[in-house]
Order: sequence, then structure tokens, then C-alpha cells
Amino acid sequence: MKTIKDIGIVGYGAYVPMYRIKNSDIARVWGNDPNRVPVKEKSVPGPDEDACTIACEASKNALLRAKINPQSLGAVWVGTESKPYAVKPTSTIVAEVIGATPNINAADWEFACKAGTEALQGALGYVGSGMSNYALAIGVDTAQGQPADALEYTAAAGGSALIVGPASEAVAHYEGSCSFVTDTPDFWRRQHEHYPKHASRFTGMPAYFYHITNAAKTLCSELGTEPNEYDYVILHQPNTKFPMAAAGMLGVDKEKVIPGLIAPYIGNTYAGSAVLGLAAVFDVAKPGERVLCVSYGSGAGSDAFSFTMTDRIDEVRNEAPNVKSYVGRRVSIDYATYARYRQKIRM
Repeated sequence: MKTIKDIGIVGYGAYVPMYRIKNSDIARVWGNDPNRVPVKEKSVPGPDEDACTIACEASKNALLRAKINPQSLGAVWVGTESKPYAVKPTSTIVAEVIGATPNINAADWEFACKAGTEALQGALGYVGSGMSNYALAIGVDTAQGQPADALEYTAAAGGSALIVGPASEAVAHYEGSCSFVTDTPDFWRRQHEHYPKHASRFTGMPAYFYHITNAAKTLCSELGTEPNEYDYVILHQPNTKFPMAAAGMLGVDKEKVIPGLIAPYIGNTYAGSAVLGLAAVFDVAKPGERVLCVSYGSGAGSDAFSFTMTDRIDEVRNEAPNVKSYVGRRVSIDYATYARYRQKIRM
């Protein structure tokens, strides 16, 4: 898919909570081997943090880099599966906080872990069709895993915000995108259930790997490229092994995946995973380098995007904190504190 107008990402921002719990502590509490954990540690939102506050912080950083008036935004769209209200949009709160109201379209998007890139697809279409000069797409989550469940080791918190606008102002020029979707229920949570359920190994194949690889191949076929031609490749990060294995299936050198790989340090940020990886790559990519980003959402589907970095990235990169600074800003907590912050002790 391509847009009518020439567009790109004009601003980006990220945010990751400072609290961390070591996976070895989680394993110790439940009597598991602390040496066999999927990631070293994961981010944990504080008692005063949720998907909305994270979205606000990331959006402020994106605006600093975009250097635009929030009133010029035509849309604020928040993709998440952990919004604080069941019935009340998160997007209106974010729009109010950043000063974008009242003449704006605001909505929350859902598609499990690819809700953020789903919002980005919408923003690209909104601006690319000429309906608005700018649109803000956010991917954010404060994911939960049931105590003693495998998901508890990786379900983390964080998010990224991307502002779509004219190509003349872009830090990353948009070349094309595509979506690849089937009804493959590998992960779900019914209404009123506190924790999600998953289909164990079914999550890998035919879920994650099938959709990730086919979305990437479809986009590359449409653009006449190959996955390994890109300088950076970002793949959804439920853990450390899956994106590296998918890269191997696509013939991508692992060195091209590592710069966007943040799961080893903060866990799986769900709707924030692919867009946080994209922000991490934008923090280091040079003008002229090409970026392939592929998300994954359970249920199931993937979005794939192709970007080329512009000269403007060097002008605005340092206008806001980078992903590395948020990853490095950490306060270690024990399991009891983590359980209290995440309201795992239910009376």
C-alpha cells in the first residue's frame, strides 16, 4: 500500500517506566530455575503510571522532535490493550494533555500487540489522503501476566508515539506498508478476565512466525526489495528468541536486528513493542539508511512498513530523550513491591 501524498514520520518519542524486576526473582518466588528465563528483567509501571500517562509522555517527546503546534494535529490515535477505562477513550485524555483539543479526531485502536502499528496505518492513510496535515499514532501498553504463568516473565510496560506529516518535514520517508491477517487465536482475554490466556507453543507457529514472515515478504515483493537489503529490521519482540528466529527465516543478518531489540532489557511492551523498536532505530540510524518494521498482534496479524531516513533526523534526534536513556534509567524492585504496583494481590 502506498499513499497519494508524499509523507513520512516527522516526529517520534518514547517512554519507559523506571521500575524493573529481575526475572530471576519471579522464578525464585514460583520455584523455577532462575537461570532459565526469557529476558533478564522487565519494566514495571509505578502506582501512578498507566497506558495513558505513558502515552502522554511519549507524545510530548514526539512533539519536541516534530516542532509543530499540537493544534495542527488532525488526529490522536492510541493503540493499546491495557487502557485504563473500559468505556472512555484514552485518546481524548492524551489530546487534552498535549494541547491538541478540541478540533481533532480522537480514537482508541485495538489489535492486541499490533494496536500501535494499526494506529500508524490509519495515520499514514489519514495524512496520505490529504484529510489532515499531521496525525499522531501511539502504541502503548502496561501488560499483565498471571502469577506463575509464562507471560509474567515478559509482560512489561512502555510506549512510543509517531507523528505523520509531509515528506518535506520527515525524519523518515514513508515508502509503503502492508497488513497480513488471519483468524489465529493464539492469545486472548475475555471481558472481565483479569489476565490473558495463551495457546503455549501454538503462539510461535502458525501464529507469530507465519504472520511476521508473510507480511515482510509481501511488502518487499510490492516494493521490489529483499528483507536483508534494509540497514535495520525491527520485528515484534515477545521475547529475545522469536525476532532473531524470524530474521533467520527472512534471511536477515542478526546485526541488523539488534539495534531495535529492546526486549532483553525491558521485556515485551505489547502494543509498544514494534514502535519502541522503531524509535530505538531512529535514535541511531543515519540519513539514507532504510528501515523495515514488522509488528505482530495475536488474533492474528502483522503490519509491515518501509522507511528511508532523511537528513532531518540529525537535526531533531537530540530534542528529546532517546530510548537508550529510558532503558538505562532503572530502579530495581522486589516481587512484593511488583505485586503491589501491578495489583496482583486481590482481596
